[in-house]
Amino acid sequence: MLALIAGTGDLPPALLARLPERPLVCALQGFAPQITPDITFRLEHLGSFLADLAARGVTRICMAGAVRRPAIDPAQIDAATLPLVAGLQAAMAKGDDGTLRGVIAILENAGFAVVAAHELAPDLLPAAGVLAGRLTPQLRLDAVLGEQTIAAMGAADTGQACLVRQGRVIAREDQAGTDAMIARFAPADDPLWGGVDLVGDLLGTAAEWLSGADGVPVDARGALLFKAPKPAQDRRADLPVIGPETARGAVAAGLSAIVVEAGGVIVLDAPQVIATLDRAGACFWVRPKGGA
Repeated sequence: MLALIAGTGDLPPALLARLPERPLVCALQGFAPQITPDITFRLEHLGSFLADLAARGVTRICMAGAVRRPAIDPAQIDAATLPLVAGLQAAMAKGDDGTLRGVIAILENAGFAVVAAHELAPDLLPAAGVLAGRLTPQLRLDAVLGEQTIAAMGAADTGQACLVRQGRVIAREDQAGTDAMIARFAPADDPLWGGVDLVGDLLGTAAEWLSGADGVPVDARGALLFKAPKPAQDRRADLPVIGPETARGAVAAGLSAIVVEAGGVIVLDAPQVIATLDRAGACFWVRPKGGA
C-alpha cells in the first residue's frame, strides 16, 4: 500500500490524477495540500504517525509537494517520537537538503520504501530535446553558466533556479521560489503579475537589478531561466518543478527560454508549457546534464 505525503503546490494533485488507485493521502500540519488528506500529522508525532501507517498496511511512501521546515514544540513530542529527535535535530541543522535526507533515513529505518513521484508517474519527466522555439548559440552559452550557477547554489543549499542574460546571472532563486523570482521582472501592468506588490522584492534585490558601471536597470528580456536539482540531492523527493504558471511568467517577463535539466526537473502539464512558450517564440530546452 502506498502513502502520499502531500505538500503544497500543483504536484500532489497532478500525481494523484496519474495513479491507478488512490493512495493514503497524508499532510504535515500547517502545509495543507490542494487535495483532501486522509491523515494530518504533526512532526512532533512522527513516530506515532509512522506506526499508524504500518498498522494500516503501508509499505511505500512518496513525498510530493512543497514543505518548509516547521518549528518544533518540544512539549508536543510524544513517546513514540522521542527516539527520533536526535536524528531529526542533526538533520535539520544541515539545511533543507540535510533535513530531507534525514527524514528519508527515518522512513527507511522504520521499514518503508521511499519512492519518487517520477517513479510513480514517469511522464512527469519530459524527454531530452528542444520542445519549443529555437536553440541559439547564445542560449547554449548561457545554459552552461546556468548549470555552473546552480551547482554552486546547490552546494550552498540556496536554490535550484537562476536567470541568465548574455553571459550574466541577473537573478537567483531564494525561498520565495522560481515563479516569484521571475515575477520581479514582469511589467507592473502585466495582467498576470500586475496585482502583486513587488516593492519589497525589488528593494531586497536591488543589487541584481543594476548593471555595473552605468547603473542602468537590468530587465530580463532575452534571458533564460535555468532550473536543475542540487548536485548531490536525493532525487526521491524535492525535485524542482515547473508548470504553466512558470511558462506564463516567463513570457510576461520577456524571457527567451526555459532550460531544465533532463531527468531532473518535473514538468506539470507539459503540453500547455510547450504551447505557451511556442506562441511567444520562446525556447523550451530539456537539456542533458553537461549540455549536448
